[in-house]
Amino acid sequence: MSPHLAEVIGTALVIIFGNGVVANTLLKGSKGQNGGWIVITLGWCMAVFVGVYASADASGAHLNPAVTLALAALGKFEWAQVPVYVAAQFAGAVIGQLLVWIIYRQHFDLTEETGLKRACFCTEPAIRHLPSNFLTETLATFVFVLSILFIQGPDASLGSLKALPVALLVLAMGLSLGGPTGYAINPIRDLAPRIVHAILPIRGKGGSDWAYAWVPVLGPALGGILAAMVYPWLS
Repeated sequence: MSPHLAEVIGTALVIIFGNGVVANTLLKGSKGQNGGWIVITLGWCMAVFVGVYASADASGAHLNPAVTLALAALGKFEWAQVPVYVAAQFAGAVIGQLLVWIIYRQHFDLTEETGLKRACFCTEPAIRHLPSNFLTETLATFVFVLSILFIQGPDASLGSLKALPVALLVLAMGLSLGGPTGYAINPIRDLAPRIVHAILPIRGKGGSDWAYAWVPVLGPALGGILAAMVYPWLS
């Protein structure tokens, strides 16, 4: 498998299982409705486990532009490959989100609350204060990417055997730092599904909240670069 195809497939799997568990717990009439935050965080944990395991040996399982930027800033990944990897991640996120919508389309129609529908695509803050939300996403992604760099080790590799520690890291992030903003910690995870939400003909979907959309894009990107700046001093 080519590394670019692996990034498409890995990111698609992350979104299918990740936003799939959100849809299962939030949408009306679903078997998992009202499952709660623990179910969502466990679902995202397993989503990342599957995505990383499927793609790590072929692409290094970036699956996140913040990780790609951090590795490039550290000189462990070619800058020329950054746009290609990000494009592959974007494509995978779109594919994954479309599958979530297809599977849950009847439940989207049954659900009246626009915020619940949008939450199955992208994040929003618990308390809306954009400077604080931006700081939260920046710092949370800093912690996330810095932890990934330690898991990877000095060779900057992320083989499939490291899928479990990365997945457990995502679980820890959700349980500890996920409350304020929903822990996007990944620009593509939020932006691509938000675009899909804006395009799809979902009954009574409401707006896509573009006023907030820059926060889970720029915050994680900055957090990843900051992690790359700090990591050499700690390793």
